[in-house]
Amino acid sequence: MKTHARVVVIGGGIGGCSALYHLTEEGWNDVVLVERDELTSGTTWHSAAQVTNFGAIQVMVGLKTHSIRLYKELADDPDYPINYHHATGGLRLASSQDHLDGYRHFMSLAKGMGVDFELLDPEESARRHPLITTDGLLGALWDPLDGDIDPAQLCQALARRARLAGAEIYRHTAVTGLTQKPGGEWIVHTGKGDIHCEMFVNAGGYRCNEIAAMTGDELPVASMEHQYLLTEPIPAIEALDVRVPLIRCPTDDFYARQEKQGLLVGFYEQDCRTWGLDGIDPNFTNALCPDDLDRCMDVMEGTFARVPCLMEAGIHSVINGPITYTPDGVPLVGKLPGKRNAWCITGLRAGLGEGGGHGWLLAQMMVHGEACYDTWPLDPRRFARYANVEYTALKAIEDYQNEFRFHMPHEHRPAARPIKTTPLYPRLSELGAAFGVVNGWERALYFKPAPSFEEEHSFRFNNTFDVVGAEVDAVQNGVGIMEVSGFNRYELRGKGVRDRLDGLVCSRLPARPGRVALTYFLTERGNVAGEATVAALADDRFWFGSAAAAEYHDMDWLCERLPSDGSVRIESLTNSHTILVIAGPRARGLLTAVAPRTDWSKEAFPWLSVRPVRIGHAEAVAMAVSFSGELAWELHIPNAQVLPAFEALWLEGERFGLRPFGLYATESMRLEKGFRHWKADLITEFNPLECGLDRFVRWDKGFVGKAGLEAMRAAGPRRCFVTLTLETSRAPAQPGDSILRDGAVVGTVTSAGWGHRVGRNIALGFVDPSYAEEGCGLTVEVIGEPVAAVVSASCLYDPDFTRVRG
Repeated sequence: MKTHARVVVIGGGIGGCSALYHLTEEGWNDVVLVERDELTSGTTWHSAAQVTNFGAIQVMVGLKTHSIRLYKELADDPDYPINYHHATGGLRLASSQDHLDGYRHFMSLAKGMGVDFELLDPEESARRHPLITTDGLLGALWDPLDGDIDPAQLCQALARRARLAGAEIYRHTAVTGLTQKPGGEWIVHTGKGDIHCEMFVNAGGYRCNEIAAMTGDELPVASMEHQYLLTEPIPAIEALDVRVPLIRCPTDDFYARQEKQGLLVGFYEQDCRTWGLDGIDPNFTNALCPDDLDRCMDVMEGTFARVPCLMEAGIHSVINGPITYTPDGVPLVGKLPGKRNAWCITGLRAGLGEGGGHGWLLAQMMVHGEACYDTWPLDPRRFARYANVEYTALKAIEDYQNEFRFHMPHEHRPAARPIKTTPLYPRLSELGAAFGVVNGWERALYFKPAPSFEEEHSFRFNNTFDVVGAEVDAVQNGVGIMEVSGFNRYELRGKGVRDRLDGLVCSRLPARPGRVALTYFLTERGNVAGEATVAALADDRFWFGSAAAAEYHDMDWLCERLPSDGSVRIESLTNSHTILVIAGPRARGLLTAVAPRTDWSKEAFPWLSVRPVRIGHAEAVAMAVSFSGELAWELHIPNAQVLPAFEALWLEGERFGLRPFGLYATESMRLEKGFRHWKADLITEFNPLECGLDRFVRWDKGFVGKAGLEAMRAAGPRRCFVTLTLETSRAPAQPGDSILRDGAVVGTVTSAGWGHRVGRNIALGFVDPSYAEEGCGLTVEVIGEPVAAVVSASCLYDPDFTRVRG
C-alpha cells in the first residue's frame, strides 16, 4: 500500500468512485481510494438507481446532464459495458395547478442548460405509460432521458477507469484516524498503515460522521429508512415490446420503474423513520433494515389506484435500506468548513442519478479552485453550526415526507424551527411578523394585516402583494423599521490590517476611519467570490459585513489569506449582534429624537459613514448605508441590548408613523435599485465586469484574482448583467427562467419580483452581450408563457441616489 498520495478518498460508493475517477480526468493521478469493506457496500448497492435530468436549480440540471452523458459513454464502452436503460423516459405526474406551474418553470430553467422537457396532457401521459389511470390527473412532465442503471456495475466501471489512469484502490482498509500536520497536509491512519496526503475527501455515505468525528467535526447528514418492492412478472408488461417509463408522483408519494418483467415501486410514507442516529453497527455492510411495508399503507392505496395492475401483482422481494439526507435535501460537495485541504462528497440522497456530476464538480474545485458552475447550492458551508445531526434528522423527515413536492416560491417549511432567534423574535411575533429562515435565523418576511392571514404560496403574484406594497409605501413616504438577524459580521484588528484587506478585495477600502465602502473579492480566476461592506472603525480596526448565508464561506476565505503569525486577529460578531434598519425620509427625525447626543444631519453623518451611537441607553454602531434606496441607517446592536433599543425606537416612532417592514419589501426595493444579491446575482461563473460592477474595480493596485480578471477583460464579456422590465402583472419570473430572443435562449433570470415604487414587474439576469443594450427587446418565460421584456436602466428608482443622501 502506498504511504504517500496527493489525495485520499475515503469511501467506495458512488460518491467516492466518481470523485476518484474525475480527479484523474482533471489530471491528478496520484490519488487513492480506501474502503472499509467492498466497493458499493453501503447505500449504493441497494439504490433504486434512477437517472433523471430533472433538477430544481440549474446547477443540479447541469450535473445530472453530465451524469447521463458519462453513464451512456460507460455503457457503450466495448471493453467494459454496463447495464444502463438509457432514455427510457419518465413522467412526473401533476394533480394540481401548482404542479403544472412548477413544471413549466422547471422546463424553462432546464432549457437554459440545453435540456428539453415536455408537458403532456393526461391522455398523452397514459398513452406513453399504458399502466396508469388518468383519474384526477392534469398532466405530466416528460423527461425523455430518464432511465436507470446498475449501481454496482457503474461504480466498478468508474473504479476501473480511475485505476487505468494511475489511481489505486484499497478495499477492506478501514480508516482509524485523521491527523493534520502543521503545514496543512494530512495523515490518513488505516488498519493497514498510514497514508500521508495533501488532501482527503470524506465520501463515507451513511458513515460520513464517523469519519468527521476523527477531526472533531459533525456533518449535517442523517439517514432515513427507505423501502421499495420488486414485483413478480406482470402480464401487462410482458405483453409490451418496450420498457414502460418511470413514474414519480407528488400526490401519492411513490415512484415506479420497470425491473425485468415486473415493477420496482418505492414509497415515501408519512410514518417514516430515521436510521443510525444512535450509532451504526460496525458489521452493517451490504445489509438491509427489516421489512416494514405496513407503515407504507398510507401511500399504497393511492399508488394502486394510479397503477391498478399492482393490485394483482405478487411481491417478489422488499428492500429497506438507509439513504442519507441533508437539511435541504441537496448533497454536501466541497470544502469542509474551518478545515484546510479537507473535502467531502456525501449526503447523496439520489446519489446514483447525480453522482457522476457531483464527482465532476468536486474534482474541478479541488484541482482548479472553482468549477464550471457556481457550486454554492452544494457547498457544505451553506449550513452553520446550528445544523447538527438532530436538526438534520427533523428536516430529513420533513423532506422525505415531501419527496416529490418541490418547494413553492418563498416557502419555508416548519420542521426544526425556530432554531436561531434574537431577543426580538417574540416582540416581532406580537406585531404580526410572518417569518422565514436565513442561515437558520428567523427573519420577518412581512407583517400580517390580520392574525388569521396566511400566505398562499404560488408561482403567481399572491395575497401578500398588497401587504408588501403597503410596507414599501411606509418606507418610501415615512419611516420603517426592520430587523436583520444573522447578518455576517467579522471584526479584524491588528497592525497592517488595512494593507492586508486592501490586497484581498478588488475595490477601494474606506479612505479613513468613520467611513464605509462596498467591496468585492474574487476567485483566483477573477470571478466574483463575494461582496462585503467594509467599515473602518479605526486605523487598525475594521468590520467586514456580508450576507448571512456567507458566515462560514467568508470566514474560510479570510482565514486562508490572512497572515498566520497572528498579526491580524479576526473575531466573529455574527451571533452576538443584530441589525435594526431605520429607513425612510423621516428616519433622521426619529433617530434624532431617540439619540439626541448624535448629530444625524447629512453634513455630520453623511451617506457611507459609521460611528458609535447610543439608541436610548443601548450601545450601537450606526452605519449610513441603504439596501432600500431610501435614506437609512443600520444600527448594529449587541443582542443583549437589542430589545431596549427596539422599544425606544418603537415608543418614539409612534409620532413619526413608524411601521415595521420585512424581507419581501426589502427585496422589492433592492430590485428597483438594481442591487445584487450574493449567490443569486453574484456567482463565481461571472466576473465583476460582467456583473456591471466596473466602478468597484481598482486597477491601480494588486488584489487576489487580478491576473485572471485582466485576461477576461481582454477576452471580452461572456455575458452581461441587465435589468429587465416585463409586460405582465400576472406573475413574477423565477430564478432560472430563460431569457429568449427570436425563440433562442440568450440568458437566464437570477432575481425577480414586483417593484412597488415604480409599478413594474422586474427581472435581473445575465444575457449574451449582443442583447445587453438598454432598450433591447427580449422575451422572458414566466410560468411557461413568453412575456415581452425590455432591457431597462440598471437603476429604475432614484438613479442619482438623491434620496439616500437626503
